[in-house]
This record gives sequence, C-alpha cells and structure tokens, in this order.
Amino acid sequence: MTVELRELASLTELKEAETLQQRVWGEGDKPDNSDIMLAIQHEGGLVAGAFADGRMLGFLFAFPSATPGVQHSHRLAVLPEARGMRLGARLKWFQRDWGLARGVRLVRWTYDPIRAVNAGLNIAGLGAVSTTYHCDYYGPMEGINAGLPSDRIVADWHLDAPGVAARADGARPAPPEGTRIAIPRDIDALIAADPQAALTARLALRDALLSTFGEGRGIIGFDTRTAEYVIG
Repeated sequence: MTVELRELASLTELKEAETLQQRVWGEGDKPDNSDIMLAIQHEGGLVAGAFADGRMLGFLFAFPSATPGVQHSHRLAVLPEARGMRLGARLKWFQRDWGLARGVRLVRWTYDPIRAVNAGLNIAGLGAVSTTYHCDYYGPMEGINAGLPSDRIVADWHLDAPGVAARADGARPAPPEGTRIAIPRDIDALIAADPQAALTARLALRDALLSTFGEGRGIIGFDTRTAEYVIG
C-alpha cells in the first residue's frame, strides 16, 4: 500500500479530519473544527494527513506559538484499522521536515504520560524530552480518555538535536542510563480490569514525576521493553 503524506488541501479534507478525530477519540471528545483548522492553516499552521487510495488514515494538526521558532502540536490521530503502519511516526517526521524548512526548531505538545504506546512514540521513537507536568490538565474527559484525571506532560521536541537527527536518519538508539520510573504496559486494560489500581498508578506516577521535575531533572528516554521512563 502506497501512503502519501501531505498538507490537507480543501475544506472537504478538513471535514474528513473531523470525522477521523471522532472515530479515534470517541463521540464524547469534540473534534477540532474544520473552519478553525482552515483559518490556522492560512496563518502558518500545519494541518496534514496520511492518505492511501484517496482515504485519510491519519491526521496531524499544529500551530505557531507566541515564541518565534516554536510550534505547538495539538492533535495526532491514526484510525484503528491503520495502526501498525507507523503512520503516527511518519506524520511526525513529516512535521519535522515541514518545520525545519520554515524556521521551526522546537515543537511542543502534551500527552498522557501513563500511556506506554505514546511514550514509546514520543520519547523513545522521536527523541522528545520532558520537564513539565500538568495535573488534570483538561478536567474530566470522555471517550478513550475517560476514567482517570487528565494529567499530561509537555513533550519538547528539539528538531535539530543530535539524537533527533539520528532518529530521523533511521537510527534507533538504546535507552540512556539513568533512574527509572515504571508505568503500566496497557493502562486501558488496567482501567477495565481494576479502576482503583489504575487510579493508584496514575497518582503514583504523578508524584514521581512532580518530584523529579521539581528537582530539576527530566525525562530523557523511555525503555519500550520494560515500559520505564529514564530520568536524567
């Protein structure tokens, strides 16, 4: 299957992105509106998709921040049936090329630190780091995010950092040395089986990372084999 990565090119495609968001996050999670995305795209934001046979399988939405050269990456979504094709990573590398060509050197976004799949992509796969924790950032949420406080960390992706550049060229560095903090391998399964244990895991990770960040240390890696953050 041939996959094309490109910016969205019409209001029809932007509306298709709304539908994709609803399929990925659930009906209770409101999608980013096509009109807003169109306006932001015209003002220098990035709205991109992964397409196969004319169908959108993945979607990425990012916009400029108040700091020159810094972009905020707001949404990344891949349809369930297209997972396993590495479309999330491919869209992020498309974003890196797009940003570097336009003077962007740092991309930031939030993600749920207790989701091992996301940590594997953001930290291990892309080479992002983190030193910022937000407790219950979005308040109560619905859809796939229901069930736990909406804690988030900020991923800082330095596009021209040596480790990021090496990954862009296909390298897969081993996790660095450092203190380790474990997370559940599958938080959704844990929520379904034992909601109280899932909440306990959330709060334990919150305490560990708040303490770590408060000491001036940060997340510098993630070991996908053991589902552990590496702290340095």
